[in-house]
Amino acid sequence: MKILLPLFLSILLIHGIEAQTKKHELSFKVKNQKTDKNLDGAQIYITPCNCGGVTDANGFFTINLPEKEYNLSITYIGFKSYNNKILLNKDMLIEVTLEENQEQLSEIILKAKKINDYIESPQMGAIQLKSEEIEKLPSALGEVDVLKGVTLLAGVNNAGDVSNGLSVRGGSLDQNLILYDYAPVFNPTHLFGLFSVFTPEVLSSVDLYRANIPSKYGGRVASVLDVKVKNPYVDKLKLSGGLGLVSTRLAIETPIIKDKLTLIAGTRAGLTDFLLPIFSKRLKNTKAKFGDATLKLMYLPTDKDQITFTGFYSKDFYQLDLISEVENVNAKNNQYDFGMLNGTLNWIHSFNHKTSLKTILVGSRYTPKIIFPEVENNNKIEFQSRINYLSLISELKKNGNDTFNYYAGIQANKYIIEPGELNPGSAENVLPVSLKSETSYELSGYLNANWSPIDNLSLSAGLRYNYFMFLGPYKSVTFDEISGAILDTKEFKKGDLVKSYNGIEPRFGVSYKLNDKTSIKASYAKVNQYLQNVYNSTTPIPTSRWKTSDINIKPQIGETYGMGFYHNFREDDRVITMGLEGYYRDTKNVLSYKPGADFFLEEFLERDVVQGIGKAYGVEFSLKKPRGDVNGWINYTWSKSLLRSFNENLGDRINNNEWYPSDFDRTHVVNATINLEGDKYNTFSFNFTGQTGRPYTVANAVVQVDEIQVPVFIDRNNARLPVYHRLDLSWNVHFSGSKKNKRWKNDWTFTIYNVYSRKNPFNIYYRQRTGEKTNSPIFRDSPLGTYQLSAINSPLISLTYNFTFQ
Repeated sequence: MKILLPLFLSILLIHGIEAQTKKHELSFKVKNQKTDKNLDGAQIYITPCNCGGVTDANGFFTINLPEKEYNLSITYIGFKSYNNKILLNKDMLIEVTLEENQEQLSEIILKAKKINDYIESPQMGAIQLKSEEIEKLPSALGEVDVLKGVTLLAGVNNAGDVSNGLSVRGGSLDQNLILYDYAPVFNPTHLFGLFSVFTPEVLSSVDLYRANIPSKYGGRVASVLDVKVKNPYVDKLKLSGGLGLVSTRLAIETPIIKDKLTLIAGTRAGLTDFLLPIFSKRLKNTKAKFGDATLKLMYLPTDKDQITFTGFYSKDFYQLDLISEVENVNAKNNQYDFGMLNGTLNWIHSFNHKTSLKTILVGSRYTPKIIFPEVENNNKIEFQSRINYLSLISELKKNGNDTFNYYAGIQANKYIIEPGELNPGSAENVLPVSLKSETSYELSGYLNANWSPIDNLSLSAGLRYNYFMFLGPYKSVTFDEISGAILDTKEFKKGDLVKSYNGIEPRFGVSYKLNDKTSIKASYAKVNQYLQNVYNSTTPIPTSRWKTSDINIKPQIGETYGMGFYHNFREDDRVITMGLEGYYRDTKNVLSYKPGADFFLEEFLERDVVQGIGKAYGVEFSLKKPRGDVNGWINYTWSKSLLRSFNENLGDRINNNEWYPSDFDRTHVVNATINLEGDKYNTFSFNFTGQTGRPYTVANAVVQVDEIQVPVFIDRNNARLPVYHRLDLSWNVHFSGSKKNKRWKNDWTFTIYNVYSRKNPFNIYYRQRTGEKTNSPIFRDSPLGTYQLSAINSPLISLTYNFTFQ
């Protein structure tokens, strides 16, 4: 392999070398004509080279081109286009001021995509969705939803209609790093996965990395989902929001100090008690409410400095009739209370239009809680855990020219995990429990460079180094492998180094253009994951356990390989993109629970878990038409996701130490989205998803204990749910506003989720049969009945009113 890679690159270099003509540097500086502010993200398109890019935070863009005559086109949402023809016979700087166009959409999309990036970029498995693309996707009850939209992309799934988080290319939910303006999001959903927590009105873009993850990201072996909040580049007040069956939303963008301080803030509140019985009759006594809020301030002290602060708050409260098994607790229901508070302070200093320094301070606090109201009194028993996260990042970025750029940085993370505390209140038969907190630090340094040595070849190389420390106070315990009894203990004082790990993470990507429309890519990435989540259901609940690596639990190590073929079809300037990607991921030290494990309030988690290995591989095909009256995409994925553990104790073995499918093993997945934009008043959107049913566990036998029939489970994930499929519809009716008041715009969105009323099973479970147990046409003489639980039993119809005032 070491010999083949240099040989492969040498062949590409030789094949791609052509007669070189003299090149000149062509630079652009783009400003707002009215405010004289630099325009970040203006799109530049140059023909006949079919090349271009986007301006940076200072309004600059630079490219080297052969001496020739070129046509220039510069566009920016809400501004009139600039078009010109030049003869490039020397280095040139073109300064352009764009005029605001009041008739166009005035919302500024800050992060734009390079026009030919799909073909030229060495970044594999990277997908970007802008806010206006996400808004087109039909979602549950009419809500704009990041996670629902992302699950329509190739290689991305969840566990069903009601599930918490994402599975990317067969990975578990905790193997994805979800960031919201650099702050980690430990619970990305409201109501166990019905909606995402991200405030819809303030979103700018969503970047998903599934292959050679850039070196500035670390800590998760499967993927990174980077959600960005808009920068409030505004010079006048703008209000937007909506009223719907699910929630009420409101957002404001406004200048506070002219040309210095601006604000964007959005909030959402939902009261869904009356809707939940539609999902299932079992939820008739369920109560639920949720809310979230995002605020972002941007301060421009000088023309070279930009300081932003992003604050995010999310809250969920809901009540279920299902009771968690907690010893001596006699509760009438469960009340779940999730809270999350994040803050990000970001200072960007530009030394010039090519070099900038970014310094970021991040704080995050996640507090899931379960409340057990006792029967026949007003006492409430509470269980709560916490994650406190603090991070400091400093990154230097250098855009040398269009053929070479790099960034380098350092990052320090601190984790304080409080695994759980049970407060019995006035209950005399319940003992208080308080598990010891865990403190750890992660120090990282990283470097990433992009280089195009010749026109047809692009390279991306990155390196990240991690040093992880787990500190006391901590009690290290040695167990008997057979009985699980404690044999020996060792105490570590506060601040003592308990265990350390370190690792080097190389990242590599290469893209070779066969011609202007076709390219091939290859990638490799290695990632160490020091924070893990263990749960014994398909979606984490507050009783699941977050755990950093320690003496007994090693960090996960993932290595991902990928290759891809990409092609652009052009028809009347309407680009249709096609991609074919294959991947293989090998993961070590995957954390899973032992058979029969109950780690709720367990002091020594290592007694109930086992670490093994995992592998995931597959092929993804995607076809996308991003523009035109009819646009959308279709994706097909064939994949496998398998796990294997190694345990000498027969009772602790999972599937007898053989390979078995993970909870997110979906062999076949088809996703399709079509948007019909026939006129300026109506937009129709359809999305269809179909996939192999997820694995679940059926009993291998049934035994009788004290006249009760008890199922015996030996093999895990030894059966599959029926095939999952669903069709959604969204109809958006636009109003351009009256001639008298052009500042007010509004529309109505009508949504049908699960159009043809498919009862997709969320789970299949066993229950003791009562009464006559013979001659049943379904269960025959079995003492147990098998029942199917569907989270959504009928079409969900929603009507939402949206408005914008500016």
